[in-house]
Amino acid sequence: MFRAIFLTHLISVNIFLIVYLVKTILLVSNKNTALAKFTKVVKVPEMIVSTLFLLTGVYLIMQTGASKLLIIKIIFVLVSIPLAVIGFKKGNKILAVLSMLLIIMAYGFAEMNKKKIVKQEIDPVLANASLPTYDILKHGAALYSAYCQSCHGVEGANGAGGINLTISQKNMEQMKEQVRKGKSSMPPYKDFLNDQEINAVVAYVMTLKK
Repeated sequence: MFRAIFLTHLISVNIFLIVYLVKTILLVSNKNTALAKFTKVVKVPEMIVSTLFLLTGVYLIMQTGASKLLIIKIIFVLVSIPLAVIGFKKGNKILAVLSMLLIIMAYGFAEMNKKKIVKQEIDPVLANASLPTYDILKHGAALYSAYCQSCHGVEGANGAGGINLTISQKNMEQMKEQVRKGKSSMPPYKDFLNDQEINAVVAYVMTLKK
């Protein structure tokens, strides 16, 4: 279900962006007749897309939490919509262009919020589960520092792009599943971390909860 809603959100956002781009180009080009015709044709579809955009966005935030970049993106979108409505209604090119820029910037923040995985080297002594000195939490802490800290912060609560892990309601199995498959802006780690590594990093993350 999450995947379906995420894809619906992605499609609605792209359609929303295309519609506003076309309207802005027509307005700036002084093609008022064409703008009026286009606006009439897309009026109902635009309302449907906007509703899907907002509802699916709210659902995704409720499921994944609101990171700092995501909050900024939401603010930009919420500001851009009334600017666009006023701009197109009044024929104000400056407001229409400003609205379009805010939407593009919001899309940019969404891309910044995505993380590309780069394989990291972990101390082989910490990672060797066959050693009698193996400590799963120390191993997990090393993995967290290498893969998770940049988004979720040193202690899980103050990252630039990740949700606050200290208040997460997910249990250990749910977290393992999310690490494996990813969710929203979080990429899947199943091809980068083995089961032992996933167990270790999740065990460590569980210690961050308040």
